[in-house]
Amino acid sequence: MNLNDCVFCNIANHTVSSTVVHEDDDVIIFKDILPQAPVHLQIIPKKHIPSVTDLAEDDAALIGKMVMAGKKVAEEQGVAETGYKLTFNVGKNGGQIIPHIHLHLMGGKQLSE
Repeated sequence: MNLNDCVFCNIANHTVSSTVVHEDDDVIIFKDILPQAPVHLQIIPKKHIPSVTDLAEDDAALIGKMVMAGKKVAEEQGVAETGYKLTFNVGKNGGQIIPHIHLHLMGGKQLSE
């Protein structure tokens, strides 16, 4: 895949607009364009990694940064106290649509399992 064709890389590089709620050197968090909950955010690394199956051992710290950034933003969005969901969809059968690793943060209502 040409990285210029990756919509999440383009969001991370600010060549495609999005509603960013958090950004640091490694991670960017933005609002999902088709939200399935009152709070539905995408947490992505700026480094292009197609899927969880493509993670290397040295990506462990980056995944930890994604989770910790999600925790911080869940607090800022007011869903930490009542609860929220962090979900990786992996591969086609796992529901992954965009081939760039991403963590969904959803909250603001009772969510199913």
